[in-house]
Amino acid sequence: MLADATRVQVLWSLADREMSVNDLAEHVGKPAPSVSQHLAKLRMARLVQTRREGTTIFYSLENNHVRQLVVDAVHNAEHAGPGVPRHHRGDDGLRVVKK
Repeated sequence: MLADATRVQVLWSLADREMSVNDLAEHVGKPAPSVSQHLAKLRMARLVQTRREGTTIFYSLENNHVRQLVVDAVHNAEHAGPGVPRHHRGDDGLRVVKK
């Protein structure tokens, strides 16, 4: 499931909030039908859950374990690139030193 970049983007977008398909599509820069297909697969894998409000369906991560998995995967990927990973930088862009 996490081998697809769009799915990782969708999960990362849902890490701290719920979103509709249209909001997710705009956020990840993909067509809504494509995002909807990815969400169906993520839902079958029990990585996301839904909540209906009127005619709108909102998606969120299934639980905190999924959130931690997504955060760890993104942070691990940041270590593969050059420089200091974003999650190791302070608000001023400088490296955060942990004692």
